[in-house]
Amino acid sequence: MDRYLVPVSPSVQTKPIKRPRWKRILAELNGKFEPKYRHDILGLLMQSYYEVGLFAHTYHIGGVQCPTHVSWFLDGAYMDDQAAYRKQGISALEFDSKGIYLASVTKAGCLTVHDFETLYSQVNFECPSGLKEDETKHLLHISTSQQLDVVRWNLANQDEVACTSMKSSEVHIFDIGYISSDPVEVLRKRPTGTKFDVHRGLSDIAFSSNDNSRVLASDTYGVINVWDRRMSDLPCLELTTHSSSKLNSIQLVEDNQVVFGACEDGVIHMWDLRGGKPATAFRSHKEAHSPVTSVKLSSFLEKVGSLKAQSHIVSKEICSIDIDPSCPYQLAFHLDDGWSGVLDIHNFQVTHVHCPPPPWLDGENVFNNLSCLRKPSWISTDSIYAVGSAYNDGIHLLDFYPDPSSPCHVDYNEDLQCGPWENSQHKQNRFVPLSEGVTACATHPLNNTIVAGTKQSSLLVISQKHWSADAEITT
Repeated sequence: MDRYLVPVSPSVQTKPIKRPRWKRILAELNGKFEPKYRHDILGLLMQSYYEVGLFAHTYHIGGVQCPTHVSWFLDGAYMDDQAAYRKQGISALEFDSKGIYLASVTKAGCLTVHDFETLYSQVNFECPSGLKEDETKHLLHISTSQQLDVVRWNLANQDEVACTSMKSSEVHIFDIGYISSDPVEVLRKRPTGTKFDVHRGLSDIAFSSNDNSRVLASDTYGVINVWDRRMSDLPCLELTTHSSSKLNSIQLVEDNQVVFGACEDGVIHMWDLRGGKPATAFRSHKEAHSPVTSVKLSSFLEKVGSLKAQSHIVSKEICSIDIDPSCPYQLAFHLDDGWSGVLDIHNFQVTHVHCPPPPWLDGENVFNNLSCLRKPSWISTDSIYAVGSAYNDGIHLLDFYPDPSSPCHVDYNEDLQCGPWENSQHKQNRFVPLSEGVTACATHPLNNTIVAGTKQSSLLVISQKHWSADAEITT
């Protein structure tokens, strides 16, 4: 073979050809995507989301229009009235852990459990509006005859779904295996025992993922009630904030032993259920347990120099808090003025902030847009936070990746984002315009499809558009 080789003259200097680094090599060698690579292509995922389906709540119960259906018609002529807004709309929705069922509740009092596969199969990717869900496929659709504000699946028993209201002091638990409008169990609050008893509704529910018997619910006067369902339908423990400020949202973390609660006055409280005491100490309802720590969120926002230089930081109501499923030390928060961010619960500092422009910059009226507490949702991977806009019809997809390369990170520096791949795939958040205003979001745990509940009680399916192979060939 040597006779076929052409010798190179020593005077000829060859230079290696420079090629951009092949970022797919690690994925092909390891069989998985590295976190940095996933973040680099995050923009492609966020750009792929569109509204692909709209299902109005035109359902029936026993052959007659359900209360949500009726309220939609009665209040339709008064949609600019804030009182009408508060009487209707989807207040909460949540997928079960496998994404098979979707539970939703409305302000008019309807609890519905949808079969997600049946719902998604009716999506029209070319004309998303005007769709009608097959209500015969509902696992459950009942009217509780009272306003509903919260719905949660029992993490330790996915046959159970619970709901409650800020106008009720009871948690109703339904078993979807039974075709019945009656709950299988009702958990009640203890009376205050005072002559002038104050009505205290319930604002949020949390289930332990490893204990079917433990249920937590926050109320509108700064108390978290903890039930042991094996013992009684009355709370066995009360976690207090020492204030009468409403608790809007609670979260269980750290192996279901630490509880975070977000207050109307802008304070986040933390309780440790272990408490450094024997377990018997938590079986007595006579002792109220104080938070381990309480932090005012506005004080952390003031430490963000770039934010304080542009905005006057004041304490705002916290609508919702939620733990990042792909990064368990990131606690997302959403404020009533539309701001969102992340609190690092290990270091107790704000690491990410997103501040959409206020509506008055465009000449809009704030009071015509704000209607109720909004409930965002994490996409199960990649630390993307989906939150309904406070002022426009649509959702924000926020990049809350736990690294300064995130455009929402407080230490983000666009000038330092270098390299050919980063320049071609500029990291940024995305606003997805929708046909109706969003009140709550839920994300499918497996395929990351987003379902949004709206002020008009509709369900919006937000996913990737489907393109036919024939269309690609013809083009």
